[in-house]
Amino acid sequence: MRLLESLGTISQSIAELFRFIVARQETIFELTLEHLWLVLLAGFIAIFIGVAFGITITYNKKAASIVLAICQILMVVPSFAMLGFLIPFFGIGFTSGVIALILYSLLPVVRNTYTGIQEIPPYILEAAHGMGMSETAVLLKIKIPLALPTIMAGFRTAMVMIVGIGAIAAYIGAGGLGELIFHGISRTQPMRVMAGAIFISLIALFTDLILGKIEDRLLARTR
Repeated sequence: MRLLESLGTISQSIAELFRFIVARQETIFELTLEHLWLVLLAGFIAIFIGVAFGITITYNKKAASIVLAICQILMVVPSFAMLGFLIPFFGIGFTSGVIALILYSLLPVVRNTYTGIQEIPPYILEAAHGMGMSETAVLLKIKIPLALPTIMAGFRTAMVMIVGIGAIAAYIGAGGLGELIFHGISRTQPMRVMAGAIFISLIALFTDLILGKIEDRLLARTR
């Protein structure tokens, strides 16, 4: 009897959630686009910065330990604390949200870039230098192509991670699906919270799927 009642309650909640999504589909669509723009902008800026730092520190082990330690510290700072630190400098809104996501993305990108290049067999690099290739040519034609699957794995980890953290950025007016969650909590509207959580999860799953396929292709190509 209790099982039937529980199933009835679950089906009723699902139906109510579906009606909420249909009734507010335009708003949800706009917030989804905002969330995607926030995450993609932060992610692509982070990969350029992260790869640049990751490549640079391969030439200096002391610098590598310092940079990786700083990235580790940035990653373990709580989300609300990070946003609180940024607001005095960049204000409330989109900019602070993007910068926070960039800082959270750096560790996996920098670390994987550094690791990917460091794991290249030394004899390959020695052969390249022996053929008269310059360091720039070795970097562009050997190091980056061979390390690309590892770099992509780090970027994939960072992107999936900041899809979720991006929801918290809505608390300071950065936009995105986090607005549904925070408004739902403040107004005691569980359907808003559930809708926001579901669409954020779908974006994370879709992002992981797409980047996973790209990573597999790069790995197969490198092999």
